[in-house]
Amino acid sequence: MGQTMTEKILGRTTGRESVRAGDNHAVRPARMIAYDFPGYTDVMFRQMRDDFGITELADPDRYIVFIDHMLTKKNDKEAEVHQVTRDWCEFYGIELHEGRGIGHQLTAELGLAIPGDFLVHFDGHISGVGAFGALGWGIRRDLIEAWVTGQLFVDIPATTRFDLIGEFPPGVDSRDLVHSIIELVGADGCAHQVMEFGGPGAKSMKIDHRQGLCGMAMFTGAVSAIFEPDETSLAYARSVARRDFEPVHPDADASYAARHTIDLATLTPRVVEPGSARVANTKTAKELAGTPITKAFIGSCASGRIEDLRAAAMVLDGRTVAPGVELNVVPTSQRVYEQAEEEGILDVLRASGANIAVSSCDFCFGYQKPLQPGENCISTGVLNISGRMGSSDANIYMGSPFTVAASALRGSIQESVQ
Repeated sequence: MGQTMTEKILGRTTGRESVRAGDNHAVRPARMIAYDFPGYTDVMFRQMRDDFGITELADPDRYIVFIDHMLTKKNDKEAEVHQVTRDWCEFYGIELHEGRGIGHQLTAELGLAIPGDFLVHFDGHISGVGAFGALGWGIRRDLIEAWVTGQLFVDIPATTRFDLIGEFPPGVDSRDLVHSIIELVGADGCAHQVMEFGGPGAKSMKIDHRQGLCGMAMFTGAVSAIFEPDETSLAYARSVARRDFEPVHPDADASYAARHTIDLATLTPRVVEPGSARVANTKTAKELAGTPITKAFIGSCASGRIEDLRAAAMVLDGRTVAPGVELNVVPTSQRVYEQAEEEGILDVLRASGANIAVSSCDFCFGYQKPLQPGENCISTGVLNISGRMGSSDANIYMGSPFTVAASALRGSIQESVQ
C-alpha cells in the first residue's frame, strides 16, 4: 500500500523506511518556529533555561523567532515583551526577524518553507507552508518539547484528499473554497488529519491562494494541509530555498480517510457570520447582502498577500468607500507592501479611502484600532469569535478580499459590485 505526502514527510523525520497513520513516533522537525507573545513564548523561554538547564543549543539554526505581534502602540509593555525575545534569541544564537511582516509569510519569503520538510510552530496557521509541499504543524505549548529535546512524539495523522478541478470564477478565491469545504465536511470533518490537495484545479490556483487555503486548515479540525508540489510552487521554492530539497508526492495507491472532488468553477462568494467558522455560520454573500457594516479589514496571514491586494484594487479602482465605513488594509509582509506600492495597488486603495498600515498581526487580534461595541466588521482575518478584534459586543463577518472590498463600497455586505 502506498503512502500519503504526510506519511512520507514524517517518515523522513524518523529515519524509518515508512510510517503509517496511527503510528506513534518521535519526529525531528527541520524548523521550530515561534512568535513572541506574552504568557506563552516568554514562559517557554524561561522554562528552557531555568527548568531544563539548557544554556546552549545543539542546532540553533533549526530555531527561528518572529516579532510580528504588539508592534503598533509603542508602549512600555510592548518594549518589554520584545526585549525578552531579543535577549533570549541572542543568548541562544537564534535567528530573529522583527517588524518585517507576519511570520507565516516570512517563513516562505526567507526560504524556510522547503518542499518535503516538516516545520512546527506554536501557532496553527503555520499550515500555510503546505502551499509549497512542506508540512507545517501548530503544536501550541508542546513546542517546549521540541525546543528542549529537538524532537517530539506524535501520532501520525490520517489524510483526507481533495481533488480540485476547474478554476475560480470571477470574484471568488480560496476563502470561498475553504468555507465551502467546511460546509461540505463540517467544522470537524478533518479532525486530527491533514488535508491534501491535488488535481488540475489545484494547479490552477495562485500560490497566494494556496497559502491562504492551507493556513485556514484548522477550521475543519485538521492539524495541517498540503498541496502536491507542481512547477509553480517548485519554481518559487527554488528561487528562495536555503538548501537543495527533494519534494514528495503521494503514491497513486495511498490510503485516505476520505476523498472529495470539488469543482472550483461552481463556487460562489461565502461569508461567515459572527461566532466562528462552524458550518452553521457560513452563508452565501447573497443571503447576507444588505447587512450593514462600519469597518472592513483586508489583511492577516490568510489574506493579505499581493493577489489579495490586487483583488481589492480591482473592485475599488475608481470608486470610493461608503461614508461611515473605515477600510483598513494590512499587507502581510514588508515585501508585499513594497510590491503593491511598485504596482500602484496601494495608490488605488488610498484613492478609494482605504487606510494602509504596516505589516503586523495587530489588526487581526484586536490590538490595533479595536472594534467598539455595536460595530459590524467584515474581515479577511482568520477568526471571528466574540472579542477577537476588540469589543465582545462587536460583530465580525469573514469573507474574501473581493467580498470585503465590495462591501466597503456599499456600506453593507455585498456579493459583488455591478
